[in-house]
Amino acid sequence: MQFAPKLKKSRLSAKSSRMVQQTEAAAAVFPGFDRLRAALSSAPLPASVYLVEDCGEGEGLIPAAVLFSIVLRDHEPSVLLTQRNPDLKDHPGQISFPGGRVEPQDRSPAATAIREAEEEIGLDPARVEVVGYLPVYRTVTGFCVTPVVAIVRPPVNLRPDPGEVAEVFEVPLSFLLDSANHQRCSMQFQGRLRDFYAVPYGDRYIWGATAGIILGLARLLSLR
Repeated sequence: MQFAPKLKKSRLSAKSSRMVQQTEAAAAVFPGFDRLRAALSSAPLPASVYLVEDCGEGEGLIPAAVLFSIVLRDHEPSVLLTQRNPDLKDHPGQISFPGGRVEPQDRSPAATAIREAEEEIGLDPARVEVVGYLPVYRTVTGFCVTPVVAIVRPPVNLRPDPGEVAEVFEVPLSFLLDSANHQRCSMQFQGRLRDFYAVPYGDRYIWGATAGIILGLARLLSLR
């Protein structure tokens, strides 16, 4: 029994050492890593003033989480996105982050996001390191989404579920964060003219909650 405290301390020291090594490795590949980590919250936050769709105060919204995955490519960091199956009932064919509804077994939004990413695109949880959280994003379609920002270390061997995902692709993080690529648009939805955000990338049209979450990160970083 007298050795238990030392063992616990040893385990904590080993964990702390691994975290330092991971941070140093990430910073070496991604010069903006320290700034990114400083901008994010270490715990989920309620909806903030950054970006929330026009959906009222959020009563009755369904809890969900998405994984904002930043892949540490050698040339520059990129972001993993999916093109949803065009036959899906909800948001068919749209571009989104891997993610979904919070399930009873999920211990945290991060657990939800990582589980969903593994189910949807076969992303190995062992290659994912959560960096922090963006403010909760409330959507007009009835979800309260927690964006979980994480770094992903190559190699990234994916196995998309064809029932949910038509394609997985990557977009340079620098492109997504550049305000010159951000658009504010409007459309009729449920009898009202509503604003939404878009980040067109080549022939891909990133819009709605996905674009809003991207702009949320861009605005947070611009305030640092």
